[in-house]
Amino acid sequence: MQIIREVDALRRAVAALRGARGNGGGTIALVPTMGALHGGHVALLREGKRAADHLVASIFVNPKQFGPNEDLGLYPRREAADAEMLEREGCAILWAPEAGTMYPENYATSISVSGVSEGLDGAARPGHFAGVATVVTKLFNQVQPDVALFGEKDYQQLAVIRRLAADLDLGVRIIGVPTQRDVDGLAFSSRNAHLSKEERLAARALPRALVEAAQAIRDGGDVDAALAQARQTLAAAGFGAIDYVELCDPETLRPIRVPNGPARLLAAAKLGKTRLIDNLVVDR
Repeated sequence: MQIIREVDALRRAVAALRGARGNGGGTIALVPTMGALHGGHVALLREGKRAADHLVASIFVNPKQFGPNEDLGLYPRREAADAEMLEREGCAILWAPEAGTMYPENYATSISVSGVSEGLDGAARPGHFAGVATVVTKLFNQVQPDVALFGEKDYQQLAVIRRLAADLDLGVRIIGVPTQRDVDGLAFSSRNAHLSKEERLAARALPRALVEAAQAIRDGGDVDAALAQARQTLAAAGFGAIDYVELCDPETLRPIRVPNGPARLLAAAKLGKTRLIDNLVVDR
């Protein structure tokens, strides 16, 4: 596996993969990450190997998607261990640029996606999705993949990226991969590393609250009552600020109260200093 930090070198390496017909060459799958890799990323990588001939992963902790009071400085960084995992999973290239490479002096461009970015995390974290859309566009331009893979755990992010790729004719097929969970039901997340032992036990209330609310809604229960009960479950478990627990249309992410088809139940709440998100399909 090559570890590359400069754009020109990246483009030469990708071109070599595309020309490597003797190795089955041709198509490229990109798995964008911020590092601190876990089982969820492994699922993305393995799906990427099924979707294309060669696998490229990126590790870049993107400062533009963190707010002024968020955890950019604390975000876990462990490139050596991540690189070992990527190589074991058959990754051909690790694209690991420095911040100055992605955003050189006098950088002045930002990309925003309206509609799907405006509620939920978009409301709780102003500017977050503009940072996501900007860095993903740059990664697509740098790697020029045929497909890119993103986890459904970050469901709103996936919706934003799908809208971005369609609107800008980026020519990249976006694949969403189902949320991967630990044995206790908690969705894999790099931020789980910040949880204390006690917080980790309490965090199990998040998937449990969503499962219970989803079942109540499937059974024909009142949506508002189910959402209120989920918030109560989180508060009782020790969660502090609850940014949202909401039932939304799976494409537009507009809130819905009378589900007549598939919907998404999404939640974000803080446990101690760690903000956790999760979501489930609700098919009534």
